[in-house]
Amino acid sequence: GDQREDHDSGRPVDPGYLSKLGVLYHHCPSIDAVNAIATERSYKNRDEIIVSPEKMGSVYEMKVRTFFNEHMHEDEEIRYILDGEGFFDVRGAEDEWVRIRLEKADLIILPAGIYHRFTTDSKNQQYIKAMRLFKDEPKWTPLNRVPALDNNPARKEYVSKH
Repeated sequence: GDQREDHDSGRPVDPGYLSKLGVLYHHCPSIDAVNAIATERSYKNRDEIIVSPEKMGSVYEMKVRTFFNEHMHEDEEIRYILDGEGFFDVRGAEDEWVRIRLEKADLIILPAGIYHRFTTDSKNQQYIKAMRLFKDEPKWTPLNRVPALDNNPARKEYVSKH
């Protein structure tokens, strides 16, 4: 099926389970709540990204496929949803996919080293606008999952904690 469709396993995603995976979820109805989290976690920089066919034109489908490739980062990935909806899928304790729907005012923090993927949803013209927060200079370097990546220091640290 289409990666942008709802995938309902019949099990609700429990924030406690996400926390055990190192994934932190916050509902932030105001920018003040985002700023408080940014200060608490030492996020110094931020930018905004819009993912939509209208904004990205002919590269949209290729970019969404890239985001949907299973990967990890060596830094936390922090997204605050300003508008639209989308999904982050993360690998659970048994290496199963756990789908997390995000919509306006949701903030998610994925720990360094967790395997995950992202896609827009099939609603709202496949549109999402998000603020990206960073501890240092903005960077987004995906490392696609291959067996050798399990030896990456960020991955090893993640596995040792979760």
